[in-house]
Amino acid sequence: MVEMKIEGAAGIIETLNSLPPEVVSKRGGPVKLALAKGARLLRDEAKKNLRAQIALNGDESTGLLEKNVIASRGKAPFGGRGERYLVRVKRKTYPGRTGKPVTTLKTANLLEYGSAHQPATPWLRPAFMAKRTQVVDVVIADLRRRLDLVVRKLAQQNKGLG
Repeated sequence: MVEMKIEGAAGIIETLNSLPPEVVSKRGGPVKLALAKGARLLRDEAKKNLRAQIALNGDESTGLLEKNVIASRGKAPFGGRGERYLVRVKRKTYPGRTGKPVTTLKTANLLEYGSAHQPATPWLRPAFMAKRTQVVDVVIADLRRRLDLVVRKLAQQNKGLG
């Protein structure tokens, strides 16, 4: 598992702390939406790498594994509050198989890490390594844009109160 913490964005964190509670809510607000955008970028790169690795081996793909590579909202980090988005493989069983059921999760792990009988053909780690700085840039830019919109909206609402 690879965790990426965005640090050094002190201005963004100060702005988030100064916002009213309804902006940073259980529904995630602008933070959730910005992280989702970054996770989708990473997911798309992972799917592209997965297609390339499957084609490299000359294997025939049913498309089920690629379809189940998703970006989803995760539980808040342990010991604190916050947002988390994951790029992961949804567990689905391949249909029409006899014997022990094979899942997309097991297939993804075999491709990524290999086994005693099959060499590793990583697809997720290279996607992360290739897009990590771009993902951080996208998340920070989108978060800034969303926070500016929220601050402008709140200022407009408070204008009539003064």
